[in-house]
Amino acid sequence: MKTEQGLLRISILVTILLAGVGILFGILSGSFAIVFDGVYALTDAVMTIVALLVSKLIASSASGEGKGRFVQHFTMGFWHLEPMVLGLNGILLTGAAIYALINAVGSIMAGGRHLDFDRAIIYAVVTLVITVTMAIIGFRANRTIRSDFVALDAKSWMMSAGLTSALLVAFVIGYLIQGTAHEWLSPYIDPVALTLVCLVIIPIPAGTIRQALADIMLVTPGDLKNHVDVVAETIVQRHGFLSHRAYVARVGRGRQIELYFIVPEDFPPQKLQDWDRIRDEIGDAIGGEGPDRWLTIAFTTDPEWAV
Repeated sequence: MKTEQGLLRISILVTILLAGVGILFGILSGSFAIVFDGVYALTDAVMTIVALLVSKLIASSASGEGKGRFVQHFTMGFWHLEPMVLGLNGILLTGAAIYALINAVGSIMAGGRHLDFDRAIIYAVVTLVITVTMAIIGFRANRTIRSDFVALDAKSWMMSAGLTSALLVAFVIGYLIQGTAHEWLSPYIDPVALTLVCLVIIPIPAGTIRQALADIMLVTPGDLKNHVDVVAETIVQRHGFLSHRAYVARVGRGRQIELYFIVPEDFPPQKLQDWDRIRDEIGDAIGGEGPDRWLTIAFTTDPEWAV
């Protein structure tokens, strides 16, 4: 429970279990909202499995433990797969919610549907307890792990908890109005609740999708670029270089930085060990050294090499 892959494995098992129970209870109770909850959870489970595989690839590649032909074909690492998975996950969850919204509106226009509120309430209570527990575990663990995959997984559990809470309130209202003058409203409880829930959760993955697209398109993070420029300009002034060129990108958890320093043609010759000491100085100043930092530093007298 203290590692990214351990949390994702547990999340997968719990999600698949809830998805199966949700689809079963949804069919038995006649609630499309519960069926959607199960399908939503199943979609999330499939994407979490993919996220776990990508996480393993990234960890093995970054640590140098990866072997075999597959790893040899990706000598630049597997960081680029992370935003692809995150973006696809967000798009699928959003698409599932949009589809459910369309069906819910159609059901309202058709006069709603009758359901067994007793079974629906039992399902909602049990599911709410599990989803809230998983969300809390994920958010707390990610304070240390700091994984985008775990963050998205915890957010998904929180979204599921919110969806289930809304359904529980709706089912309780439907149960209470049975046998009263308002019983005619009961067929609309399920589709109306589902409509409201979908309207709330559809925008939630938007931030993840936007960040994933930015990573895929190699959009330069402004804060990291500014930090690298400040460090590079300090090095230029300190060692008497002419200028520098910096290329920065965020790809999932990876930080790719390329720095080129333009050196005067009459610069005094130095040993390779001296250039390496400057590289170490630059790397320490940039910070973030670890398996997820790809740092390239080059020195040249020809500005064309830095373009």
